[in-house]
Amino acid sequence: MQLYQNQNLKIYNSLSGEKELFTPIHEGNVGMYVCGPTVYSNVHLGNCRTFISFDLIYRYLKHLGYKVRYVRNITDVGHLVDDEDDGEDKIAKKARIDQIEPMEVVQKYTVDFHQILELFNNLTPSIEPTATGHIIEQIEIIKQIIDNGFAYVVNGSVYFDVIKFNESHHYGILSGRNIDDMIANTRDLDGQSDKKNPQDFALWKNAEPQHIMRWPSPWGDGFPGWHLECTAMSTKYLGEKFDIHGGGMDLKFPHHECEIAQNEACTGHSPVNYWMHANMLTLNGKKMAKSTGNNILPRELFSGENTVLSKAFSPAVARFFILQAHYRSILDFSDEAILASEKGFNRLMEAIDALENIQPEATSTLDINNWKQTCYDAMNDDFNSPILIAQLFEAVRYINLVKDGKESLNATDLEQFKKAIKAFVFDVLGLKNEKADDAENGKLEGVINMLIGMRNEARANKNFALSDQIRDQLIALGIQLKDGKEGTSFSLN
Repeated sequence: MQLYQNQNLKIYNSLSGEKELFTPIHEGNVGMYVCGPTVYSNVHLGNCRTFISFDLIYRYLKHLGYKVRYVRNITDVGHLVDDEDDGEDKIAKKARIDQIEPMEVVQKYTVDFHQILELFNNLTPSIEPTATGHIIEQIEIIKQIIDNGFAYVVNGSVYFDVIKFNESHHYGILSGRNIDDMIANTRDLDGQSDKKNPQDFALWKNAEPQHIMRWPSPWGDGFPGWHLECTAMSTKYLGEKFDIHGGGMDLKFPHHECEIAQNEACTGHSPVNYWMHANMLTLNGKKMAKSTGNNILPRELFSGENTVLSKAFSPAVARFFILQAHYRSILDFSDEAILASEKGFNRLMEAIDALENIQPEATSTLDINNWKQTCYDAMNDDFNSPILIAQLFEAVRYINLVKDGKESLNATDLEQFKKAIKAFVFDVLGLKNEKADDAENGKLEGVINMLIGMRNEARANKNFALSDQIRDQLIALGIQLKDGKEGTSFSLN
């Protein structure tokens, strides 16, 4: 029996505004799509919070025994500067400023994105598709929407007809916006736009002669609108109806609202059962954003090279800080707050280390089963990581009581306690015991240096067969030796 069969997970659904019992479309399987980055600049800490939040969700679903297909896209074309339908593509603009090819911009910042999430110990998604890799799929969806009467072509561009769509559907169902209010709060078009209505959005944009990123289509050379890529890729890999769609709170409108409209206009039904949105990270009480300059990059956090913090902080401490707040709540980042998190993180890791030295007694005076279920209850309540962390500090208290001889655990309960703590701390929360990692790395370095010494001795004795054997076996293990004037060094491949 899998864990999910006896745990009642509830998810806050942005569509209904309520916590709902999670029931996947196909038992034992979960399809989850999360909007990924637009790769035109370094990912900042606020962006990382969203991806860490959904990594927690992914980890817990897997922990419960679900087979999860997690799709997270890379936006490498179509995201215009004002997030709507005007201005320059963000990637094309960066390429023009830096005088490089757009795909050079994409490559540089995609690599940075992956490196940063690896430092945060995020799991990789099952599939990570790109917008440029799915132009054909996007064109086919546009054709279907036009055939269904919900889009129109003007001067080589294709626009979604929001007013027409709203006659038979509800545009604004996710964000709670009313179309009449939207119309009342927008100015009339100035005659320069191809749109019928200000609310309409681009499915395909005609490429001006100077536009670098362009593809042929039935309507002329152009590029897809930003909202369309997620509709194309989510349905391709998860089907026309799937379980979870996530992203940052700022994507609820217009991006996710447009996704729902596109899907319904194409297939005739809503695409997603559970919409999930992670809230923002503020910096010293103000919104963290690239556009305002009020942000901090993860590498600046890890190196300490910034004007915000008193010292450097490790990726594990930063992850712990983020998970101490519920993913739907606003979290303010400050020097005082992360210093406090670092103390708590170190206390938790010290207790886990101490647990390894505890010896079992004949009887147990602590109810480990009840404690473990309180941890599950926390995560089953819409992935409530701060409550889980509070329960882990209750476990720290248990460990200290057992160490002091005031409580006891028998062998069965002690083993269960160790297993549960490690599962919640390392598998679910995705934290890393950095001191333990450092100790292991130190041992590895010592062993390698010992082998280098043995190889040097063999070479001095002209036993080249042995020295070559040591070198070749280290290479096979991914350890590259480099001989130089100052001796032999090594690198891990």
